[in-house]
Amino acid sequence: MTTRLRYTSMRSSLVVIVLLTSTFSSCSVNAFLVPSTTTTITSSSSSLSAASGGAMEEAAAVNTITLEDLDDDIPTYKKKQQPVFSQAIPFLEVSAVLKESDDLAGNFGFDPLGFAQNKESLWAYREAEIKHARLAMLAAVGWPTSELLDRPIAQYYGLSSALDDGDRVPSLLNGGLEKISPVWWGFCLGLTASIDLYGVAKARAAVDGTYTPGDLGFDPLGFYPTDEEGRKEMQLKEIKHGRVAMMAVLGYAVQEYSSKIGVVDETPFFFQPITETAESALQGLVN
Repeated sequence: MTTRLRYTSMRSSLVVIVLLTSTFSSCSVNAFLVPSTTTTITSSSSSLSAASGGAMEEAAAVNTITLEDLDDDIPTYKKKQQPVFSQAIPFLEVSAVLKESDDLAGNFGFDPLGFAQNKESLWAYREAEIKHARLAMLAAVGWPTSELLDRPIAQYYGLSSALDDGDRVPSLLNGGLEKISPVWWGFCLGLTASIDLYGVAKARAAVDGTYTPGDLGFDPLGFYPTDEEGRKEMQLKEIKHGRVAMMAVLGYAVQEYSSKIGVVDETPFFFQPITETAESALQGLVN
């Protein structure tokens, strides 16, 4: 009986050893197999990541938008959407035609009645404006000069003066245009017509974009600069002086019509030596 119990105990021990051995063997095999499988999966994942990364880089290369592109696009979009207001009248919105012609000398966005419908009409109005401006600059000087010198010159040659009793020059509002010889009117009309026709022919013969309104090529003293910046500055000065002159001539006419006195007599400090005007002013204060 005792021998049989020992045998049974030994048999059970062997079974336990075999089970323990199998368990450790399985663990050892798994210990070697799992890292291998993990390595394989990791390697595959790396390959997939590399492949997908390359595809993403290619897509990014195609669809990449740089900050420079955004800087170029966004301000342009905002410029088109936001209104631009006139420098002359801050609450007046500038028309599209004037926006496109911002390089035109004297363009301050002033066109409240919308005369300039397109680039061609804008150029035609500028041509007319520069012609009237040049005539006004001549008239702004000639008007008071004639009031100063007409009587002395007429007396020297034994002729009657064209000025009236108030020393006013002949004009549409003052009257007296019939005192001027028709020969002189014909000469002025012929001269201005020939200049105008020459300007029209020059404008039509010019290549697109090369003609500047009012540029007749007349510069005997060489004042017109040769560089582009200098020319723009000279054009701006001319149109500004011309606009002031047009307002001045209008002021002459209205002032003489309302006061019945020549501008030279009414505002002598503008047209006579300061010594004479100062003396008259001091005498008026004393008396």
